[in-house]
Amino acid sequence: MERRSFTHRLLLSVGAGLILPQCKAAGNDPKSGLIGSTNPARPLILPKKLKKGDTIGLITPGSFIPDRDLAKAERNMISLGLRVKRSKNLRALRGFTAGTDAERLDDLHTMFSDPEVDAIWCARGGYGCTRLLPNIDFNHIRNNPKILIGYSDITALTTAIFQETGLVCFHGPVAASTFTEYTKRELEATLFDVQPTRTITPALANQENTDPLFEPFVIQSGKASGQLIGGNLSLLAAMAGTPWALQPEGMLLFLEDIEEKPYRIDRMLTQLRQSSAMDKATGLALGIFAGCKPDPEDRSLSLSQTLKGQLNTFNVPAAYGLSIGHITHQCTLPIGIHATLDTHTRTLTLNEPWLTP
Repeated sequence: MERRSFTHRLLLSVGAGLILPQCKAAGNDPKSGLIGSTNPARPLILPKKLKKGDTIGLITPGSFIPDRDLAKAERNMISLGLRVKRSKNLRALRGFTAGTDAERLDDLHTMFSDPEVDAIWCARGGYGCTRLLPNIDFNHIRNNPKILIGYSDITALTTAIFQETGLVCFHGPVAASTFTEYTKRELEATLFDVQPTRTITPALANQENTDPLFEPFVIQSGKASGQLIGGNLSLLAAMAGTPWALQPEGMLLFLEDIEEKPYRIDRMLTQLRQSSAMDKATGLALGIFAGCKPDPEDRSLSLSQTLKGQLNTFNVPAAYGLSIGHITHQCTLPIGIHATLDTHTRTLTLNEPWLTP
């Protein structure tokens, strides 16, 4: 799984006004063809939108970021019209992580409370985020809500923080990602605009990619509705059995991964199925699992065979090939927002606001 090599390659709030009730998902309606959650609404905390000139707090809660990638991350922020404030321990290094657990945790907490920081952007992913979970002050985050964005190993933070606080977090590019025209457009539309609804469509460049792993397919056709939750499959599997494990029941689940053999994908899906109510998700939106293929000499199922074999018994809409994951052209998803998956168009429609003005 990336997270180590990919970058080199390529709260409830103190202010009650920030607390909005989550829209109730539609019930199972055969007339509309929409499958939805009937679970009680979750209260949400919506972070404040970004605007040009805002200050980004740049953190490395997982692996160390090399100088070249840090320079790229800061250029990306500037290209969005944002200012950058480095966390105190951004240049710390301890073995395979960006400093000690205490240093990385302090940076996370400090950026949430720093009045000069408008949003928090993870400079990169990489191993280390799960080590922070036992000592995160979720009340501190709940009382100082801000945009938090990242993907890959950052899944540990976005999942735990959303589930513990109700703060809408964002699964999107790390600061050192490659910002293509599609990626940048999706970022700006998701982080800078307050909209009542929005439909996220696949990137044309991904559709035109000739790599077989970019070819979309439908596992179960239809439309599904629910609160968005998910992220990197390997991280969600690693969190199984912990107090911060994925809680997908009644939710619209999205998944992605990179450079995992199909048998490992099968193992991780089996782990989630056996440790959580994954089979009670309302739908499955699968990104592009780049590099997840067997070696030529392997005795193995293909990725598509693996995914279909695992997921076709769920009897909920499920589709592969959305612009989510360790890919150059990727979208940005607000975790916790009520959304609808359409497997025919491979679109995700956000059905309610995810930011405050």
